[in-house]
Amino acid sequence: MATAYVEDDEGTSLTITPFFRYDTGDPERTHADLREAFVLMYGDVGEDEWELRLGVDRVFWGVVESRPLIDIVNQTDLVEHPDEKTKMGQLMAHVTWSGDWGALELFGMSWHRPRTFPGRHGRLRSELVVDQTLTSYEASAEEWHLDLAGRFSASFGPLDVGLSVFDGTSREPTLLPTLVGSGLVLAPHYELIRQFGLDSQLTTGPWLLKLEAIHRTGAQNARLDQNLRYEEEDYTALVLGGEYTIYSPWELDADLSLLAEWTYDGRGRWATNAFENDLLLVARLGLNDEQSTEFLVSLLSSLDNSSRVLGAELRRRLSDNWSLHVEAAAYMGVDEDDAMYAARRDSYLGVNLDYNF
Repeated sequence: MATAYVEDDEGTSLTITPFFRYDTGDPERTHADLREAFVLMYGDVGEDEWELRLGVDRVFWGVVESRPLIDIVNQTDLVEHPDEKTKMGQLMAHVTWSGDWGALELFGMSWHRPRTFPGRHGRLRSELVVDQTLTSYEASAEEWHLDLAGRFSASFGPLDVGLSVFDGTSREPTLLPTLVGSGLVLAPHYELIRQFGLDSQLTTGPWLLKLEAIHRTGAQNARLDQNLRYEEEDYTALVLGGEYTIYSPWELDADLSLLAEWTYDGRGRWATNAFENDLLLVARLGLNDEQSTEFLVSLLSSLDNSSRVLGAELRRRLSDNWSLHVEAAAYMGVDEDDAMYAARRDSYLGVNLDYNF
């Protein structure tokens, strides 16, 4: 991935960020994407400012660590990382109007991007393979349906608050078991949904208190009686947590952050994700050295069963150009009723060397 940036004398700029991944083991992980390709213009309206972005861009909403709950503008590039935080580019018109009162953002979007999924030879996937050739849409215009979104954000002293709404094609597909030939596959189907979101963060001394919550209508949710079936059901989900930073622990020139977050999905066991009732615990140690060394350990534990995921990360800059990122995850005691059950043998170790120039 590389970025090209050009700006004229009046401040209008063009940003282009292409991306390409080649994978020798999983053809579905070999893919290209235009992460960014937009024109940026801005100006003043009295004491306020306006900004317009036209083209393909990425927008990130939210404040929590465990799950990008309200972050719905861009599609998830799931083959890049299972944490659902890597996003694909989205064609949009993005207008921002901001002032001392806060910021109002309005979005018009089209060219829906189907979510990427590992192929038959890929890992961290469901037992049945997702067949992208069977992708379908509720909207008659299919991927060209016009999606609309908006977000208002403001700060009230130590409290930051964001209110958002999205109306359009869901970024999360319903995966329908479908018989193809002599075998079963999963066919992605994208419904029209409406989502209302709230995100807030309270900063007080060493404490960060965080909340994200959504209410979504129009989604198809799983039901299992004698057979698996889907039905439309409105639901609410939230992430609630806090982070506490200890400065110079053990008289070291370092910072230690301790984080806890609870994720809840009102659909309970019928949730279409693995975060129906879970607790995330994280300890992050930053050494504040010239290499920006950072260590992280985490534990994601279900509050309903025995499923747990233990994680560890190391980040360190090796030189002015090279940086190292080591990441490991171990799936332990995964319950057979848990959404993570298909990945119970997919513990992994990843090593990334990045070169910047």
